[in-house]
Amino acid sequence: MSDIVLSASVRQNLLSLQSTADLLATTQTRLSTGKKVNTALDNPTNFFTAAGLDARASDINNLLDGIGNGVQVLQAANTGITSLQKLIDTAKSIANQALQTQVGYTKSVVTTGPNAGASGANILGTSTPATAGTVSAGAFTPVNVSGAGSAGSPATAATTFTGSGFSALDVSSGSVSFTLNVDGASQAVTIDAAAVTAFTGGGGTLTGTAAALTVQDVAKIIDFQVNGSTTGTSPVAVSGGELQIASATTGATSQVTISGYTSTANGGATGLANTTSTGTAAVPAVAADSLAFTVTVDGGAAQPVTISAATVAAYNAANSTTLNAASLSAANIASIVNYQVGSTVASVTGGNLVFTSGTTGAASSIATSAVTAAGAATNTTGITANSGAGAASSGGLNGTTLTITSTGGGTPTNITFGTGVGQVSTINQLNAALLPNNLQASIGTNGAITITTANDAASSTIGTLGGTSTNPGGVFAGLSIAAPIVDPTSQATRANLVSQYNNIINQIKTTSQDASFNGVNLLNGDQLKLIFNETGKSTLNITGINLDPAGLGLGALTSGTDFVDNVATNKVLDSLNYASSFLRSQASTLGSNLSIVQIRQDFSKNLINVLQTGSTNLTIADTNEEAANSQALSTRQSIAVSALALANQSQQSVLQLLRT
Repeated sequence: MSDIVLSASVRQNLLSLQSTADLLATTQTRLSTGKKVNTALDNPTNFFTAAGLDARASDINNLLDGIGNGVQVLQAANTGITSLQKLIDTAKSIANQALQTQVGYTKSVVTTGPNAGASGANILGTSTPATAGTVSAGAFTPVNVSGAGSAGSPATAATTFTGSGFSALDVSSGSVSFTLNVDGASQAVTIDAAAVTAFTGGGGTLTGTAAALTVQDVAKIIDFQVNGSTTGTSPVAVSGGELQIASATTGATSQVTISGYTSTANGGATGLANTTSTGTAAVPAVAADSLAFTVTVDGGAAQPVTISAATVAAYNAANSTTLNAASLSAANIASIVNYQVGSTVASVTGGNLVFTSGTTGAASSIATSAVTAAGAATNTTGITANSGAGAASSGGLNGTTLTITSTGGGTPTNITFGTGVGQVSTINQLNAALLPNNLQASIGTNGAITITTANDAASSTIGTLGGTSTNPGGVFAGLSIAAPIVDPTSQATRANLVSQYNNIINQIKTTSQDASFNGVNLLNGDQLKLIFNETGKSTLNITGINLDPAGLGLGALTSGTDFVDNVATNKVLDSLNYASSFLRSQASTLGSNLSIVQIRQDFSKNLINVLQTGSTNLTIADTNEEAANSQALSTRQSIAVSALALANQSQQSVLQLLRT
């Protein structure tokens, strides 16, 4: 073959044909692949750039599966929250049924005695003047406060005293009973053989025995009964041989003497009541005889009054009179009282010492008793004079107070009765004041006031009554509060509602546990981590929360405790309302996260398209151009073949000529 020699024209046409064939092959490849850059040899820059874009698009496309799973996890959690909300709405419906069920109790109630003159429009009623110690006209015996003179008839004493002052008290066969009023609180005290035994049995020690108690012993027993203390400390002490009561609030003290002497206890207390001991009536000796009590006028402060040789002398000096301290008449005592009080509150009517209110004209008669011995006058047991506002009178509410501790979780009641600003005088005003404490009131035709618990607190007992209206003689004194009584039929219905409610709670628990997708449960506190780019730097962490009953602040109810009345039911409703609000908040959070994930999912899809489009733009072939090139190259190839044939024919003609 090497001996074959091609002419220049043949060789040229052959080379042209080969070149055309190569171009035609390239064009056909571009048409078949749709790319103008198929290898790095076609265009290194575009080839490797397009390869990088394709690789990134592929990586992001691989992340789309995880993002799609994340969307489903969020959708599952959202579906769970929707179901939980429906369950809570069902639980609310059950609680509302309990609110509409019969009360379930005969409610707690307390009723006062008749209150003369009281009505719905004016519940204050009419005060009745105090009459303690009243002496018939002409029966008043002159009082000797001189500290000297002959002994009169001994008083009917209930306790035995010996020696000077208060040295021994015999309660072996009798008792001493009285009431202490310290800082507004009245407390009954009884000193007898049983009280002595209780004190010593509680670990206390006494100087004397039940047959001969010292004043220190009495102080200890009082403190034991009032405070439960065996040490004989506050508020009872001994000063000058007498019992001393101290106010923890103000520090003020008052002397209290048993049998025949007065108490000026802090706050205008009525002092010691008569005792019941049957011991011998011996008369205690004191340094100077005196008659002492307190006077409270028209709601003012209690004013102490002391009638003794010294006060008689002071009165005589101030008024240029010559009253005889050894034989004071009722009129003399009235004058001395007015002198010390600074008013004309005291007067004498029918031989009695009368205290009259300058505001209302109401009066109370208080008589004094005779001197029982030189230096030993008895008195009226410290009765507080009429105040004109009912504070020292029996009956009536005007000027008194009423407190009731919290009932069924309500706001404690603190009422002042009267017609002033902020005071209570009508049944409507009383109900308005009682309402925050879950109480309501009504008034009978005889003026008696009945207070009951409201329906909401039907299972509760009315709180403890206090205030001056509960003092002896007050409208609310000595009342017994009836406890609520269960209605079995109604409570059985409520117990059934409790059972239904507890079934809902169980469903809430299982629903929150089932709201998972691919092993991830955002309602059970799981965490969802999503990756949005190929480098792993663009992420979203979603932390779930426990939405079981405990996480929602809910729990199973107990029959006989929950749903028993509206107060208990409203507590459950409050918990359900909180759970419902909490679920809405979590649904909003999940919805926000779901929106973010879906936006990132769409973004990733669009970004993949951008990357792939960019890659294609770098390598894509123009099919129209390549088709035209293919047609042109085919024509060119055909022409080249014809030219090669002509060149070869020309060469054959020359050879033929040479043969001839």
